[in-house]
Amino acid sequence: MSVHATIGDVTERIVRRSLDSRARYLDRIARAAQSQPARKRLGCANQAHGFAACGPGDKAELRSGSAPNIGIVTAYNDMLSAHQPFERFPDLIRQAARDAGGVAQVAGGVPAMCDGVTQGEAGMELSLFSRDVIAMATAVALSHQTFDAALYLGVCDKIVPGLLIGALSFGHLPAIFVPAGPMTSGLPNDEKAKIRQLYAEGKVDRDALLEAEAKSYHGPGTCTFYGTANTNQMMMEIMGLHLPGSSFVNPNTPLRDALTVAATQRVLQITAQGNDYTPIGRIVDERAVVNGIVGLHATGGSTNHTIHLIAMAAAAGIAITWDDFADLAGVVPLMARVYPNGKADVNHFQAAGGMGFLIRELIGEGLLHRDVATVWGTGLDGYLSEPVMAQDGSVAWREAATASGDTAVLRGARDAFQPTGGLQLLEGPLGRAVIKTSAVAPERHVIEAPARVFHSQEELQAAFKAGTLAGDFVAVVRFQGPKANGMPELHKLMPPLGVLQDRGQRVALVTDGRLSGASGKVPSAIHVTPEAVDGGPIARIRDGDVVRVDAVQGRLEVLVDAAEWAARAPAVADLSASHELCGRELFAAFRSVAGRADQGASVFTALHG
Repeated sequence: MSVHATIGDVTERIVRRSLDSRARYLDRIARAAQSQPARKRLGCANQAHGFAACGPGDKAELRSGSAPNIGIVTAYNDMLSAHQPFERFPDLIRQAARDAGGVAQVAGGVPAMCDGVTQGEAGMELSLFSRDVIAMATAVALSHQTFDAALYLGVCDKIVPGLLIGALSFGHLPAIFVPAGPMTSGLPNDEKAKIRQLYAEGKVDRDALLEAEAKSYHGPGTCTFYGTANTNQMMMEIMGLHLPGSSFVNPNTPLRDALTVAATQRVLQITAQGNDYTPIGRIVDERAVVNGIVGLHATGGSTNHTIHLIAMAAAAGIAITWDDFADLAGVVPLMARVYPNGKADVNHFQAAGGMGFLIRELIGEGLLHRDVATVWGTGLDGYLSEPVMAQDGSVAWREAATASGDTAVLRGARDAFQPTGGLQLLEGPLGRAVIKTSAVAPERHVIEAPARVFHSQEELQAAFKAGTLAGDFVAVVRFQGPKANGMPELHKLMPPLGVLQDRGQRVALVTDGRLSGASGKVPSAIHVTPEAVDGGPIARIRDGDVVRVDAVQGRLEVLVDAAEWAARAPAVADLSASHELCGRELFAAFRSVAGRADQGASVFTALHG
């Protein structure tokens, strides 16, 4: 089937917009590929350092220079549930590489912080910048230039985007992203949310809240709601960087281990030393990026990717904009209901048909580019399958489901939950923002009410506890952008705002901060740009100004007399408390050069143009 006209048009304009930057990128990775494998050019002392700690067999292979060498870049630590399973992966990969005639070495580790642990704390103000640190750490890991391919072990919010940005700086190397999988289902997400709201109202105590959270986040694996971590996994698969069907297989199972072995075998097959050389810099092209955006809309994925995908694409010389997201959202149906867009978790999504069914449906409607390069080597047709255990303990693939196993969770494109994607671009006198509508009731897609202005989420929480948030209002929480304080996620706003909404008040949120995939049922205009610290219009709002958040017409407006508005000076805020302690003083340089949210909020913005 031919590609949908809008998909084709958006892709073509991205190609035109990116013509020069993409050409420079492809030239750069082509020049790097000419000197592979680089370790053969290293001096003897350099090479000896590179294999000094290897066992005799691996050392002999590396010394001869004939065996392909895999660099493992890992985000392992044992305090993150999503990354703890990676502890076992290097041993699996090393043995699988030996069995296939290659070598594998842990090239380096990258930091992996948990937004769930740092939520509402000082550490959250390092979260977004950790993405760019991870990209740089990935480059450091691969800078020894002794690898023919790489496997990337990462799952969560900033980690996969950071790994991909780093991987693309070594775009001449073949690469496969190897997930760890979601934890098994615990306390249902909607029940957890209910306890959080009861706690916010003072109706249950802290012990009850902690018990609910512990039953929800209860074991190894990714958190099961559909936030940024699981959106990452969807995106890596639909962009052809995972093995087919590998995103949502639970950790520490025979199938998970078999998939890790298979990823090792496959990456050895696509090095420059074989006949199927597939560098990651050529997989991640304009069509793959559009496929990623389509997947984001079809599943109601994390709003963080309106930032991350821009930065990831830029690393491959590809320029995308929020207008591209908006235009694609207009033709891509919402096919999944996974919390916070529904009651199900990602294990239910997987059981209902998962990625194989989703990709089949999108291809059938011409909403994906089918003929793309992938690590599997068969275009997206290879992703119309799901992995199962073979009798010999290896992994085999069978045809993916052709019908949904649970239409409350996953539906076909022609029977979708809503006809357009769950993300919307807002524009107007207050700047540009994005809003996630897939979990918001239709009657709340337009909110017009007086502003209540806050300079932190703690200020809003204090007002809630004091009982002063009466009537309808739009909460404006500003000075939360990348240059102000690193653009933290502001999830502690959601319980009090949810309580007020449930009491019958019409409320909305406008902020230059973030909320990610768990933004939930309160209409929230987020990532407002320009941010307040740059003198953006959001800095001019005063208490009582009528603000209109209109997700139907895509407008973000303040209904103030034009002359009065123009005469106002922007507010200023003392941000010194966000620039010290918990390591924040080390990130002053990052804050000073961070790009706008609609440019990827990256410290590399100037580099990528």
